[in-house]
Amino acid sequence: MGFFGFKLHPLARRVVVFLLLVVAGCAGRESMPTLPTQNPPPFSQSGELTVPDRWWSEFKDPALNEQINQALESSFTLAAARQRLRAARAVARREASNLFPDVNGVADIGSGFGPGPDLQNYVWGFEAAYPLDLWGQIESRVEAERLRASATREDYRAVALTLSAEITRTWFSLIEAQAQLGLLDEQIRTNRTGLLLQESRFGLGLIRSPDVLRQRQLVEATQEQAVVAKARIEVLEHQLAVLVGQMPQSAQYAPGTTLPKLPPLPATGLSSDLLQRRPDVRRDYLAFVASDRDLAAAISDQYPRLSLTGSLLNVADRPETIFRDWFVSIGGQLIAPLIDGGQRKAEVARTSAVVHELFNQYGQTMLIAFREVEDSLTRERYQLERLGHLEKQLALARQAADQLREQYLLEPDTDYLAVLTAITAQQRLQREVLSAQLELRLIRVALYLALAGSFDPQPQAALEPAFTVQQPANANPTEINLSETLDSDGFDLDDIDSQYFDPKPDEPETDGLINVAPNFVDSGFMFLETSNDE
Repeated sequence: MGFFGFKLHPLARRVVVFLLLVVAGCAGRESMPTLPTQNPPPFSQSGELTVPDRWWSEFKDPALNEQINQALESSFTLAAARQRLRAARAVARREASNLFPDVNGVADIGSGFGPGPDLQNYVWGFEAAYPLDLWGQIESRVEAERLRASATREDYRAVALTLSAEITRTWFSLIEAQAQLGLLDEQIRTNRTGLLLQESRFGLGLIRSPDVLRQRQLVEATQEQAVVAKARIEVLEHQLAVLVGQMPQSAQYAPGTTLPKLPPLPATGLSSDLLQRRPDVRRDYLAFVASDRDLAAAISDQYPRLSLTGSLLNVADRPETIFRDWFVSIGGQLIAPLIDGGQRKAEVARTSAVVHELFNQYGQTMLIAFREVEDSLTRERYQLERLGHLEKQLALARQAADQLREQYLLEPDTDYLAVLTAITAQQRLQREVLSAQLELRLIRVALYLALAGSFDPQPQAALEPAFTVQQPANANPTEINLSETLDSDGFDLDDIDSQYFDPKPDEPETDGLINVAPNFVDSGFMFLETSNDE
């Protein structure tokens, strides 16, 4: 009997049970939080020129370009990241092998001894096994590893970007250190000339000995600063050598003493466009999508599994009949989990928590990306203002030092301490202006790094076709274009049938996009949550 005395058809009963299970499974589902990047406001400043992928070329320094190109070929850090990428591709290739039958060759020779005649068996042939992916578990795992391989490639590109930024910072710091040393040498010569003048005036009895001692102290202080500058130059040379993959003992560079001209402010573009370019944002997004595929696989693992088996064997009792008798067998194996102590349910809860974790990490990475751009714009704006004030201070200090020096020469009774203070202030401001100019260019490097997109670290690697991943419905409505074909020395992600990245037949067409959004919240399968009381 069914509801209200009516008897339900068996098919109708199955439908009712299915609906009850769906309702029960969705009752405790936890929805994804909303990303705080809906319709982000534009950046506070923007130029007109687009940042090229190889952003350091904007400084128009051929020597810097040469150092970075050498690092892209010789850096051990980048080589290690490349090996991580190869390992990720191998994992994806290994997981994709589960989509194909497992065929093995077998051979067995046995002998039996007893009261009767001796028995011998010769068995050889082939055995095959193929798990049917009824619930999409294998497919989900393959997609997860493909996405992780893509995330690893974005991490590889992020390492290359970071390496290029470190080399640029070190190169500019080395130029500034050489300029500081040249300035200090000039100041030492000036101070020694002043010391000779003071000693001559002291010999004539025109000044007191403390004036000579103060001048000698100024010479020693300037020489001490020169020693610091020399040590800094050598340390920077060692750092640069290691970055480009060379031994630091023989590192010698001649970058000059003139910092490159600051390029015009680049175009920052729309805030949402930043998500297209930054490899760290793309990496975290791909890791997030991969975790959702892991969740789908964990849910599928709770369902029965069906495997097909087959064999083609030749059985003989003596060598001369070894090719005569063949036996073919075909079978299937159905395994349904009954009692596992809650292991599979706990795995679903774990992978669900990982999905939430990586989703929030992805949102945080986006906020950090926006902050880094705004921080660089703000720092550059105020650094330009600070540099202007420093240059005005330097001009005033130079005038004050010149006037006090002339007054001291004309009026011997003038206190030399005022002259010495003015000279010290002038020389200090000269060094501070150089440091401020370096800081301005380092800020621009940070801005380029915050805005720069990924580039292929291999100079002659061909550009690959890209596929597109659509973000979740509650994420910022942008599309992240991802280059999925990997370089020629390893696994090509396009080797796996593209059907695993096509929309399902019952889903709307998305022009070849991976339709991720329905899987996270709305489908009830790809993003099932454990009950809230767990």
